[in-house]
Amino acid sequence: MDHAELTFRPISGPQELDLFCQLTYGLDHELADDLATGRRRPEWLWVALRGGELVARAAWWGRAEEPVPFLLDFFDVEDVTIGARLLRTATAEILPAGTRPPVYNRIIPVDWREKAATRSVVEDRMAALEQNGAHLLAERLRFEWRPGIPVAPPRNRLVFRKIRDENEILDLMTRVLNGTLDAHSRDDLTRMSAREAAIRHYQDELAHYRSPRDWWRVATLPDGTPVGFVTPARNDYHPVIGYLAVLPEHRGNGYIEDILAEGTRILAAEQVPRIRAATDLGNVPMANAFRRAGYVNFERTITMSWP
Repeated sequence: MDHAELTFRPISGPQELDLFCQLTYGLDHELADDLATGRRRPEWLWVALRGGELVARAAWWGRAEEPVPFLLDFFDVEDVTIGARLLRTATAEILPAGTRPPVYNRIIPVDWREKAATRSVVEDRMAALEQNGAHLLAERLRFEWRPGIPVAPPRNRLVFRKIRDENEILDLMTRVLNGTLDAHSRDDLTRMSAREAAIRHYQDELAHYRSPRDWWRVATLPDGTPVGFVTPARNDYHPVIGYLAVLPEHRGNGYIEDILAEGTRILAAEQVPRIRAATDLGNVPMANAFRRAGYVNFERTITMSWP
């Protein structure tokens, strides 16, 4: 059939979720609640139809109080060209002219490169995004800790205390950007100062955690000198190790393991069913620390962004 028979449109409401889910993804079960809570809106869920058949779909995620979405996280295509057209059409309707598109983030299997069929699906989605000007920002490892996995006892090299206030966490977040291995932060630093990047990260993520900030910890030497910090938290879906970092002057001493263990202990004491965490494929020290702490790499993510 010819492409003229294609229809590109947003869904009309929750009653069309069955249509939207004719193509599948592991997060499909979250869509109804996301729509009910305002994290998604019908006008942010788009479909490409040939007759009544779904041939591509895209969905953005955001926050109820914000007018534009924060993230593109659903994008499934049966044909690269149709997927690219759907994305181009939907983006023009959803975003104000001149707005930089939100990043694309997609959960994929750990072994996605090893299976030809899976690799083809991932690469087709990436190709459709590249036709719309996106480029690969990072591949990330997703980790999970489960109850019953031992947590390392304190080694008494560091002292842990609560974060004093917002200014302190912003100061620490600014300082750790020096030499960071995180691709998102490095990308931010091409557009803004370290302080601006820290504020943006805080406002986009940490400020929205549902859990008490009393859980956050600064790690110090016995004399009170800050070494790093960790923000164990609950996001909209899971308990998480939200941000963990060591200050540049203290890297290379193994403190990352002590700080991760402290964050894990805080969440484990809350009887959580799991703890989720993630780090870039290229951040080998952080990935190794998660593995040594008993976290299992159960998925990966692909993140793409626009200039």
